Formats: sequence, structure tokens, C-alpha cells
Amino acid sequence: MPTETPPPQRTALRQRLAELRGPRVAPRPLDARALAALAANPGCRRRALLDGAGVDKPALARALGSPAPFGQSQFAHQRGHVFEARVTADGGEQLVALLRERLSDPGPPPPREGVDAPELVADGPAGRTARTRLALAQATAAGRWAVLRHPMVSVEVAGSPAYLEPDALVVHPDGSWTVVEIKSFPVLDGSADPTKVGAAARQAAVYVLALRELAEAVAADGGPARGVPAARGDAPAGADAGLSGPVDGTVGAAGLVRQRALLVCPKDFSNLPTAELIDVRKQLSVTSRQLARLTRIEEIAAELPGDATFDLRLADDGKTPTRPVAELTATVDAVPAAYVPDCLASCELAFHCRQAARAAGAVEVLGRGVRGELGGLTTVEAVLGAALGERPATDPAEPSDTAQPADPEQEADPAVRALRRAAALRAQALAEAGMAPGPAGRATESGEVAWR
Repeated sequence: MPTETPPPQRTALRQRLAELRGPRVAPRPLDARALAALAANPGCRRRALLDGAGVDKPALARALGSPAPFGQSQFAHQRGHVFEARVTADGGEQLVALLRERLSDPGPPPPREGVDAPELVADGPAGRTARTRLALAQATAAGRWAVLRHPMVSVEVAGSPAYLEPDALVVHPDGSWTVVEIKSFPVLDGSADPTKVGAAARQAAVYVLALRELAEAVAADGGPARGVPAARGDAPAGADAGLSGPVDGTVGAAGLVRQRALLVCPKDFSNLPTAELIDVRKQLSVTSRQLARLTRIEEIAAELPGDATFDLRLADDGKTPTRPVAELTATVDAVPAAYVPDCLASCELAFHCRQAARAAGAVEVLGRGVRGELGGLTTVEAVLGAALGERPATDPAEPSDTAQPADPEQEADPAVRALRRAAALRAQALAEAGMAPGPAGRATESGEVAWR
């Protein structure tokens, strides 16, 4: 397959991202887990730029003095690899058997010689993506069961390509495709941790989204992706049979990809696999919409000075950063962030961003729900001032504890009225308890509200 020459705009963007990352720093790949986290917070330009440039965010967080104490342990990582190797050791026959058990219309069983398992070895992400594209076209045309282990697909994120690697992909005899997610968390007595299942569903939705684009590419090549008979019986009545195309007997190119992924986990406390189909239509819709909202990376990069870089300038040992912390912090803070508490579970820079949000007294530290309820009140000081019928001083030379008369325009604000009501109820409760209400608290340096 001929290699396409990237347009000049993309070449210039890659050069700019390489400068931001560092001239001698290899890009860190953007996986489905990071892409799902990015889609969950599309307003964060900082993460979009860092992920698009392939910056090593864990190393950056350590250099800033705010490392993120989360991530999969080495033991869990190794256990996951062992379990995945066991599930796929037979070339994919066990995956096909687990999938057929969960489909009400499983289709014909694999032939006696087993399922097809094409090799996907190639040089580099672009080469592996092209090899996956060719293997999928051939497997779809063959009309047989096939299992592709660790295929490589790509999706454009904010104008920059991201390469993703699903655990496996099953091609049905009818030509449709099912994404397979293999996880090491157990299914105990038929149920699993809903948080982990939800995370797996979001990752599977990212793969489905990327495979839709690949299916369109296969069809554009004149492949067999047009008018594939729609498989029936793998979705509830009234649904679209688990496919992303219309329910009319055939599906378009993008409809090759089924909208229910196969989640494979250990059963109980053993190492035996069990599987369940998870509907990712909701996650697919949300992810697609959120990724479309992302500001293009070149627009974010254009707002930075030409000499800006996130390069840590590692010493000869390849681990010790030599760049001054103040200089690195200034570069990071030059890119706007959109911190919310959910970032603590998904972003390596969350602790650095939380510290800055607390220092600014931003209400985002209280969560998306609270931020949405407060309307135009964007700081904790403004919230406390509104609750007391005051507004904080706006003159930087004026002491921060100097209050001004309430803004008349705030009187009609529902959020202000609710805050006044809450403050009155608090004062009443303290009075009934025989306690002096005292002055309302102010935001501390950590961003928390201290009531005195």
C-alpha cells in the first residue's frame, strides 16, 4: 500500500509539537485510556496540547514537584499480561467461543481448522495501521471467523493523529467487527466493579470510533465493506442489532463495527475467563461529541511564545531534569487548564492544576455540579460575598477582606438568592443552638472555606 505524503500543514504541526516536546525526546503514545480522559474534559487546553505533543506527563509532574500517586501497580500490570496471554494463546478460538456464547444469533461455528489469525507485524505505528487496514479488508471479504490481536488503528484528535491498540478485534462471518477488551479485574458472582466496567466501556467506545473511520477507508479502497448483511440477535428488540448502521438488512461501511464490545475478565478468584457484551452507544455518542469540541492543537500552540518548550533537559542519566522549576512552571501555566476534581483520577498533572486553582480561589475545585449551580460566581470569595450581601473588593490595592455594597444586579440571580437563603438558615441554626454566628469564613490558601 503506498505511503501518503503528509500535507505541509501537518508537517509543520509535527515539527512544532516536536519543539514543544523537546528535540531529543521520543513522543509518548496516546492510548485509549488517555483519550477517554481527554474526551471527558474537552475544555482543558493544557492536556490537549501535552497529549497531542506526546509529552511525558508523569515525568513533567515530578519535575514540577506535584507527582500523581496513582496508576496501575507492577503486580496488576503483570497479572493483566498473563491473563491476556492465556485467553489468546489458542489463536483466538476461546475469544470466538466466549463471543458466540453471548450472542443470541451467534452465526456458524468456526471450521475445524480454527479461526484466522493474520499477522500484523510492521514497522512503526503508521506501518502497523496500514497492515491492520489490509488484514481487516481481507478478513471481511473471506466470510470467516478471524481474530486480530493488538491491531493498530488511528483517529484524529484536535487535528493530530493518535494511534490506538485494542486488545483484540473479532471479524464475524457476516463481515461485522466486534471490539474485545481484556481486563484483569475479576467478575465475582456475576458482577464486576461498575467503575472499572464503565472505564472499559469508554475505552471500547474510543476504539469503535476509530474503527468506524477505518471501515470507511476500507470501503473507499473498493473493499467489501459495502452492503454487508446485518447480523441479527445481538441487541435488544428495537435496537440496531449492535451495529452502527441502520436496521434495514444491510449496513454502510461504518456499520461494520458493532456497538457492543466484548469484555473479558477472570471469573471469581480463578484465572478462567468469563465474558459479557457491553453496549457502548452512549459512551460512543459522548466521546464523539466531546472530541469534536476540542480546540485544534495548532491553535493552542500558536498562543505560546515561539521558544516555549516542555523539555525537561534530562541529564546524562536520562532521569534527572536540569531545567529550572520556575521556568518550567511558567511554560506549563501559560497553557490554560480546566481543572475539576475528576482530574485526580485520570490526569498526571491534576495535583499541579489543583494547587493553582485553589490559589486562585476558583469554584471549579468544588466540582462540576457546584460550578454549574453558581452561574457567574467564579471564585470562592465572590460566593461568600454574595451569601453575605457583599461583593469582594476589585481594586488590587485594596485589602482583600474589604467588602463593598452588594451589586444590585446580583439581587435577581437565582444562585445569589439561594446563597443568601443558605446563609440565613445557617445563622438561624447557630442561634437556636446557642452559638454566636460570627463572621462568615473566607477561602484559605488551600482553597478550602474556613468558617470562623
